[in-house]
Parts: sequence; C-alpha cells; structure tokens
Amino acid sequence: MAGLARTAPHALTGIALQVAAMACFALLDTTTKFISASVPVLMALWFRYAFQAVATTVAVLPVRGRSLLRTAHPRFQCLRGVLLLTSSMLAFFSLKYMPVGEFTAIVMISPLVITLLASLTLGERVSALRWALVIGGFLGTLIIIRPGDDTFDWTMLLPLALVATHAWFQILTSRLARTEDPVTTHFYTGWVSMLIASLALPFAWTWLDSWTLWGGLVLMGVMGTVGHFMMILAYGRAPASTLTPFLYTQIGFAMIGGWLAFSHVPDRWSILGIALIATCGAAGAWLSVRETRVPVAPPES
Repeated sequence: MAGLARTAPHALTGIALQVAAMACFALLDTTTKFISASVPVLMALWFRYAFQAVATTVAVLPVRGRSLLRTAHPRFQCLRGVLLLTSSMLAFFSLKYMPVGEFTAIVMISPLVITLLASLTLGERVSALRWALVIGGFLGTLIIIRPGDDTFDWTMLLPLALVATHAWFQILTSRLARTEDPVTTHFYTGWVSMLIASLALPFAWTWLDSWTLWGGLVLMGVMGTVGHFMMILAYGRAPASTLTPFLYTQIGFAMIGGWLAFSHVPDRWSILGIALIATCGAAGAWLSVRETRVPVAPPES
C-alpha cells in the first residue's frame, strides 16, 4: 500500500504532463493553420525544426556531451528525420484546407494503422476485437470525409497520406527504441529535418511584414519542442498503459482551438465521426500498450 501511495503522485504527474503535451500539439496545429495561409510551407517547416534542433542541442548537449551523438543506426536516424519531415509537410498542407478538429481526429487513427503494419512487418497477431476497432476507426474517418457528399474535396485525403507516413515513422521508432537513447533520437530527428528543409529554404524564403506571423513561427517551434519534452517526461513517470488514453485529449483541444481561432464548430456528422475515432482509437492504443506492442505517439506537425 505504501508503494502504491508513492507511485500514484508520479502517475498523476505523468498524466498531467501528457495532457499538457497534447494541448501544446493542438496549439501547434492551430498556429500552423493560421500560418499556412500566409507563409510558404517549407519556410514554416524550417522554422519549426530549426527551433527544435537548436533548443534540444542547447538543453541536452552540455549535460550529455559526446554521448548524445552516439548511435548504432545513423541511416535509420536519417530515415526517421525524412519520414517526420514528410509527415509534417502533409500536416501543413492538410491544415491549410481542413478544420483543426477534424484533421486531428482523422490522423488519430494512426495507432490503429500502426497495429496493422506491425502485424505485417513484425509478425504480430491481430485479434477479432482489434479488427473491429480498426474498422470502426475507418468508419469514423469516412463519416468525417463523406466521399460523394457536396462537402467532399480531394484535399480531405491528405490526412490519410499523413497517417500512412506516420505509421511507418512509428514502426521505425519502435525498432530504434530497442538500441537507441530516445533523447539522441529526438536530437537527430530535429537536425535531419532542419537540414533537409534548409536545402529548399532559399527558394521558399519570403520576408514577412507582420510581427504576428513571426510570432506564430516562434510559437510553433516552442510548442513542438515543449510538447516533445513533456511527453518524454510523462513516460518517465507513468506507464504507457496509463498515459495512452489521454493522447485523445488532443482532439478536444484541437476543436477548442478551431473554435477560438477560426469560429469553426464541427457539424453533427463530423462530431459523430470524431467520437467514433476517439473511442476506437483510444481502445486500440490501450490494447497495444497492454500487449507490449509498438509504442503509441501522436502524429506531429
């Protein structure tokens, strides 16, 4: 009993950090949608990852020293950075055309897709219940997208491309986690993404006359970096099985952000689809961590 009393406060701290991280990611997505209307995507991506790379280096390198740079799989670290940059680019384009809440709900089917990919690449068995949850998640996505409806537009398929890219990103992350320090992986991911974006920066650079836009770029970098660090701290204080259901609080924060920033309220069909995705996704992700499958993390902008 004494052990449980000591553990409970740590679990509550982990949950609080997880929820705060989801709020950071929702604010990042809301800011991204605002920025994407006026700032070239590649320029915004460069600021996003330049901030993460520099902040991580300044915070961690003095403590870890050269050990931060040690990796047994430099090629996989580079590939992870490429996949994350691709996912972020798809997220930026998706948010340019879609409401924040609906976008967040669709990409939250990622854990369900990751489960299927894990079964194919890692030989994991998929139960009938898990198949039912996957089907439910995709049904919720169809309710939001509504192909054939007057509101449907091809840009609503962009989040599905993001889901596929992020799923492979997570599979690779799972394999790296067996041998690599997560802080080292975070360090390399930020720098690889930033260096690749730097190649296109001269062609995408546009001087911004609005201090609001400059502030938005800085806010994106801050929220992305702080959100990642909060997640690292959360998983150091509570088990994944405890934290996973709270990943889906990001949907609620995203809907609030879309309402406050853009006066958008999802219609009743979208709310039904969002609820279905959140329910099936949270249940599937919780089953994944209970069965020690691939670790679950939210898609990133």
